[in-house]
Amino acid sequence: MNTAYGKLLARLQSVRTLGVSFGLDRVQLALERLGWPERRFRAVQIAGTNGKGSTAAFLESILRAAGLHTGLFTSPHLCRFSERIRIDGREVEGERLGHLDEVVAATGVPLTYFEISAVLAFLAFAEAGVDVAVLETGLGGRLDATTASHPLACAITSIAIDHQDLLGNSIREIAHEKARIARPGVPLLLGPLAPEALAEVERVAGEIGAPLRRLGVDFVGPDFPLALPGAHQVSNATLAVALAEEVAFRMGRVLQPDVVKRGLAETRWPGRLERVAADVLLDCAHNAEGATALAAALPAASRRALVVSIVQGKDAATMLAALCPHFDLVVAARSPSERSLAPEALAALVPRDGNRLVEVMADPDLALARARQFVATAPDGLAVVAGSIFLVGSLRARLLSEPVDPIAGSDPMP
Repeated sequence: MNTAYGKLLARLQSVRTLGVSFGLDRVQLALERLGWPERRFRAVQIAGTNGKGSTAAFLESILRAAGLHTGLFTSPHLCRFSERIRIDGREVEGERLGHLDEVVAATGVPLTYFEISAVLAFLAFAEAGVDVAVLETGLGGRLDATTASHPLACAITSIAIDHQDLLGNSIREIAHEKARIARPGVPLLLGPLAPEALAEVERVAGEIGAPLRRLGVDFVGPDFPLALPGAHQVSNATLAVALAEEVAFRMGRVLQPDVVKRGLAETRWPGRLERVAADVLLDCAHNAEGATALAAALPAASRRALVVSIVQGKDAATMLAALCPHFDLVVAARSPSERSLAPEALAALVPRDGNRLVEVMADPDLALARARQFVATAPDGLAVVAGSIFLVGSLRARLLSEPVDPIAGSDPMP
């Protein structure tokens, strides 16, 4: 492609072979050569196994409702790379990102896929003069590219076993990696953490000198309606409100309750318990904790079908054990990711209890069509798509006629 955005997408595709390479040296070198754009705006950094994207979305919406000029950086994306970088709630135009990447590439620093996206976000936010940028950490925290920022406040939403090959095989090791987003004197706000995770975060924060604030101990949430469904969103929203209050305080502002209420009510976070049709629900649950949250949040229905794909490296058996008891039919499919488990292997892991039907249909579109056909016999039948962000993203694009990138791609390890 000859467009600037097309060239960016091609470059991102070419660097996927670098895989995931933790470390701040490359990012900091690139930022130095770019004139330190990350120093030209205030930031909030959010880490966590699950919930960090939702918390970031809630927080950005509240800050925007308060009249602040906001940036939002999240990952991975569903349909378009440009979804990752938003200013005042709107995606930065792809061509603009492409031209910014020409500047990034000119630094000569060999950045990974995620590092390019983070540096592009920093550049876009600095160029736009945002007041506050909300940054979702990619993986871990200690060596994540977003940790090159200079936040007013940080948060950890949750800590569970995930990405063991990169973050460690125990809750304590994973907690250590995430806790290292802490900065001296910068408040670190915590969602609900298991005792082992909390102990490690407290140890690291004490060592660094970051004051801790805990949900349910140091702050509680306002009793306002939430735009995002699911009981698990209550803690995410509560954390977001506390972060917004911290930002307002540090900027010499007062956050009014009506602003908070509006921000929570107007939050949009696609692919999370998202009803895209009367009979279709999408959710990006892609690990055991996410699957458990989805199972608890499923709407009532007399007949349900699950379309599922899971990538290699996830605890597929635990995910399926949490989800499958709530479904009458499970259709194992294959997402567009090269890391997707073979549908036959996935189907073999489905618990064979009760009268549940299990079918294999690799093509996601055919799998969803089969699920919808199955639930059509019930007036409140529901087809649920889950297990893979790749699966949700591809089906969501087709169901809603969303524009998609001409070169599909995502982080090597989402």
